[in-house]
Amino acid sequence: MHMAPHEPTRWTDRLAFDIALRLEGSGEEVGEILSRHTLELQSFQIISKDPLFLRQVGKFREEIRDKGVTFRLKARTQAEELLKTSWVLIHSPDVSAAVKADLIKSTVKWAGLEPKNDFNSDGGSGGVRITINLGGQELGATTIVDAEAEGMDKRLEYAE
Repeated sequence: MHMAPHEPTRWTDRLAFDIALRLEGSGEEVGEILSRHTLELQSFQIISKDPLFLRQVGKFREEIRDKGVTFRLKARTQAEELLKTSWVLIHSPDVSAAVKADLIKSTVKWAGLEPKNDFNSDGGSGGVRITINLGGQELGATTIVDAEAEGMDKRLEYAE
């Protein structure tokens, strides 16, 4: 009898972080970690052979060793868990449309999916354009000075 290979078990960065903490001598016991993540030992054994999981655990272990468990690292792993709560709220009929809209906007922002400033048809970025006439317009000579600051195209024109 030929058995089909197991479907890869899904894991989260939070699980990888919890295992990294354990391996670095702090954090919960493995049994407590598996219980919190609702994983059976057999599933965890499959996950623990996943090269991507092992690489993520190694990355977290390195950060823990080099920097300690920083506030930012804790916040990042906590934020991943809070996305689950956000998902539930967004799909709940009991939550107001305004709250849902705010959660969706925040999720898009956190994911870095907000649209960037589009360029105008003339190639500009929609920045500020200032024209200063210093007299002598009858000469017809116009000098243009372009300057870029903080990602905004600024263009000064003045007549000579």
